[in-house]
Amino acid sequence: MTYSPEICVVGLGYVGLPLAIELAKYFPVTGFDIKDSRITDLKNNIDPNREVDSEELKQSSMSFTSDPSAIKKSNFIIVAVPTPIDDHKSPDLTPLIKASETVGTNLSEGAIVVYESTVYPGVTEDECVPVLEKTSGLQWKKDFNVAYSPERINPGDKVHTFSTITKVVSGDTEDTLEKAASVYSAAVTAGVHKAASIKAAEAAKVIENTQRDINIALMNELKIIFDKMEISTKDVLTAAKTKWNFLPFEPGLVGGHCIGVDPYYLAYKAEEIGHHPQIIMAGRRINDAMGRYFARELIKKMIDKDIAIKNSKVLILGITFKEDCPDIRNSRVIDIIQELEEFGVNVSVHDPIPDGDEVVEEFNLTLNSSPDKKSFDAVILAVKHREFLAMSEAGLRDYCKENAVFYDIKEVLKHE
Repeated sequence: MTYSPEICVVGLGYVGLPLAIELAKYFPVTGFDIKDSRITDLKNNIDPNREVDSEELKQSSMSFTSDPSAIKKSNFIIVAVPTPIDDHKSPDLTPLIKASETVGTNLSEGAIVVYESTVYPGVTEDECVPVLEKTSGLQWKKDFNVAYSPERINPGDKVHTFSTITKVVSGDTEDTLEKAASVYSAAVTAGVHKAASIKAAEAAKVIENTQRDINIALMNELKIIFDKMEISTKDVLTAAKTKWNFLPFEPGLVGGHCIGVDPYYLAYKAEEIGHHPQIIMAGRRINDAMGRYFARELIKKMIDKDIAIKNSKVLILGITFKEDCPDIRNSRVIDIIQELEEFGVNVSVHDPIPDGDEVVEEFNLTLNSSPDKKSFDAVILAVKHREFLAMSEAGLRDYCKENAVFYDIKEVLKHE
């Protein structure tokens, strides 16, 4: 089919910017973000998230703006804003609703609005469409249409990128679906999958990370069991992986904007329709408790070495939610920090990857940019950044006092 989209991507974070850059190779694209500072960085060819390099930004034909009126000239609008949880672990749709209000206020007749944000089934049609109608004065399916194409960006992953991951697309009509599929298929070499409905596409996205969360929870529970048996979980998994159909998940902290959040969206909807999701919530309870578990295991190891806990000095290596990625959203390393502080431990955190100001804003925590050697009673390797692994255990132990504990919580180093 012949379709000439004028694209606007709303939200230029970990999801929006990479897809906007790729789509701009084939179509006219405007990138909109409410943060003036982010637009300034992007105009200066800087992506603070490190997902798109400076040369790629420099060569791109897309334009950047924080002026919402720029949305008016677009007939294909992609909304890629965060969908977090609140303090009660319930879905917080505020960013999505605010973005829908902005889009609706500047919506042109005949436009298609595509949502990429992770949501529970029904949000696009039941929550976002009414906002678009109210703020635009236009009528859904008569004056504008909506589609849903769940994001599958994996922050920090340079192999599985926007163009190499199959794109799920859905639309409110057959025509909308075909138009959305034609746009994405131009940039996604892996191809597109046309979902049966918007709700099916929403559900598919939210279960992808729920499945991972449950599998990691199993590994975390196994780690707790094996720790009590004084068996290396890494050794067990290395042996088990030799079977062709063993799923190679690993234990650890589960944070970030996806795996640690999406199950709560599905659970919220399940409760709303009268079903208590037992397995999903069991997985969440296990994974949410791992920071506290690791902190208490460290305390035990320190006591075994006759190290006084109160006012002891502990260095934590890593604050981001995953390795080699500056993203600190929903990082569960903070759970280790808070638990240790409750024991009266003086905690210092070193991480060369994230923006220090963002860490202060998010966690009220100032990073230690240059920890003193031979000065800590314990060192925790919490995030396996390449920079840390390159130092080897011997190098990382240089931060330790003579009788200190070195705790590699994911057992990623070859212990010496």
